[in-house]
Amino acid sequence: MYTSAPVPQVRTTVLVGARVYPIADADGALVEPIDDGAVVLREGRIARVGPRAEVLAAVEAEESQGQSRIVDVTGCALTPGLFESHGHVGVHEDGEGPAGNDTNESIRPDGSALRALDGINPADVGFADALRGGVTTALIKPGSANPIGGRTAALKTWGRIADEMLISQDLSVKSALGENPKRFFGEKGKAPSNRMGVAREIREAFTAAQDYRAAKERAEAEGKAFDTDLGKETLVAVLEGRLAWDQHCHRADDIATAVRLADEFGYRLIVNHGTEGHFIADFLAERGIDVIVGPLMTSRSKVELRERTLATPAVLEAAGVRFALTTDHPVVPINFLIHEASLAVKEGLSPAAALASLTVWPAQMFGLEDRIGTLEPGSDADVVVWSGDPLALDSRALRVFVDGREVYSHEAGAREAAVADPFGPTPICVP
Repeated sequence: MYTSAPVPQVRTTVLVGARVYPIADADGALVEPIDDGAVVLREGRIARVGPRAEVLAAVEAEESQGQSRIVDVTGCALTPGLFESHGHVGVHEDGEGPAGNDTNESIRPDGSALRALDGINPADVGFADALRGGVTTALIKPGSANPIGGRTAALKTWGRIADEMLISQDLSVKSALGENPKRFFGEKGKAPSNRMGVAREIREAFTAAQDYRAAKERAEAEGKAFDTDLGKETLVAVLEGRLAWDQHCHRADDIATAVRLADEFGYRLIVNHGTEGHFIADFLAERGIDVIVGPLMTSRSKVELRERTLATPAVLEAAGVRFALTTDHPVVPINFLIHEASLAVKEGLSPAAALASLTVWPAQMFGLEDRIGTLEPGSDADVVVWSGDPLALDSRALRVFVDGREVYSHEAGAREAAVADPFGPTPICVP
């Protein structure tokens, strides 16, 4: 499937001749592609982007001859690395069965003290698959068995240790409404067993967090000791706006419940899945609520998916809702993320919005737009070189750079993909 390649050094690289998709400018406004463009990667950052002649002239003026590696990618397309904003790569390992599934800790409904980072295995083949599909960042989330699932973690998709790959685990908390939590607990004869019970669990947890915060403030004012509760600390961070609330919900009524709960407690809501979001797109737009849509390439495997349609992103775009697309890996393989956008374009989504939904828009949702999602100078040098139009079904990622290091390459003639081995040669002495 993949051959191992040595880990290359980070060096100044100039990619020239491609159709360059910067996606957005420094203010977040979408911009047009640059034909015969060039991008400079230097010290793990984007250093320059623009027309080929302009960039090469600047490079020549800045550096001594031969210092930069010039790579001719004429005829290709170049984009920022894609951002999978809702997935389980590393916590639900592909092909490993129960031994590799650490997605849900479903013993009790409130998992607010859990952290996805503690369950991530960087050796999961899903990370190599991500690179194959041009995905360089993934927001990895606990599953949807619990009404409150735990804290998420954004990681680069190449590396050997999760902490080294980590961008931040101070972005959001996963929560679930609808069929999944009521089924997981109801089938065990435990609460919650219906939608009212799921909402109650969330409401009671936030009420307890408010009381905890007030008691902690009183103790601090009086100089008294106070026992820390890890779960309540996380929920207080949500209440104070330091973490977003990633709400799994498919049906329109569950989306409405998510909004109702967010209004009650004042936290920032991001709808995850939003399968029936097209029914209430005007409501979502009016409330300014972001939606992570998908996965789109699935069967209607349960009742709350019966209205799943590839047209949902186009409806949200028309209504003015900011959205992202997701594979929900491993529900749909993470390397198919670009294809979710391609298929949505066939149903009316604009190509510009399709690419934005995989890059700058999810980055903005989680406050990461200064690092990922565009080719703005200063952002992380996460870049994908595509064989053609990124949204064309026959295009593929030929080269993938993470933090300026080329970690994936595809040799079309040999039909082989090589991934830099982050562990490198590892001598082991066996007695």
